[in-house]
Amino acid sequence: MPAVLDWFHDLMFASDAARVALAGGVFLLLAVIALVAERWRNARARIGRIGFMPWTGVFLFAAVIGGGLIALAIPALLTG
Repeated sequence: MPAVLDWFHDLMFASDAARVALAGGVFLLLAVIALVAERWRNARARIGRIGFMPWTGVFLFAAVIGGGLIALAIPALLTG
């Protein structure tokens, strides 16, 4: 339990750049999940029974937002 509190304490007092980079990482994780879900959906024999979820659109949206947030955070993280 103390490790969880240490992580929360570090997150609470992190810089803005670290928080933006963390949000970018979460969006990139969402993009990877959407990519895997789209490949899993396309591997089905009867794709019409699954329903429609725009996984490609979710992937593109999350990848662009995540990459942009990380690109914005990198200069501030490198300068300290």
